[in-house]
Amino acid sequence: MVIYIKNMVCDRCKMAVKFELTKLGIKTTSIDLGEIAIESELSADKKEALSNALKQIGFEILDDSKTKTIEKIKTEIIHLIHHNDNDVRINYSKFIEEKLKRDYNYLSNLFSEIEGTTIEKYIILQKIEKVKELLVYNQLSLSEIADQMGYSSVAYLSGQFKKVTGLTPSYFKTIKENKRKSLDKI
Repeated sequence: MVIYIKNMVCDRCKMAVKFELTKLGIKTTSIDLGEIAIESELSADKKEALSNALKQIGFEILDDSKTKTIEKIKTEIIHLIHHNDNDVRINYSKFIEEKLKRDYNYLSNLFSEIEGTTIEKYIILQKIEKVKELLVYNQLSLSEIADQMGYSSVAYLSGQFKKVTGLTPSYFKTIKENKRKSLDKI
């Protein structure tokens, strides 16, 4: 049995969910971003207890198939941009279509309908958050960051960064406040 979880977007999220599952005595076969594979069906009471426990820590069990599809799209994008060392210069529409095994136009329309924004804008927001992370670590030059994140130029990255954050990457780098957002808040 697979249960889909909203806002489970990082390894720390997986640890928090695993802790709650252990407390409830629910055995799993795997825990991945956005989903848990449970060894056996849960009783209604056990599922309610799990739902309540997850809500307490900011997660939600997804029952609606459209919402599950949206969460799968988000999870694949987050995984690609934040948890992948491979080149992010890919065709995102083909990537999403292959991962979800559904027509991209359908997925794009569904995403826009449910989320109120496009998949493309969501990808940009995720990429900008990754750029912020890289700027905060201060280990790469802006040119190296632009290259790593698949931007054609520093100017293009800077323009997109300023459009999203209101700041230039250089200015963002100079301020010492943490201007990053949690992935589940994007």
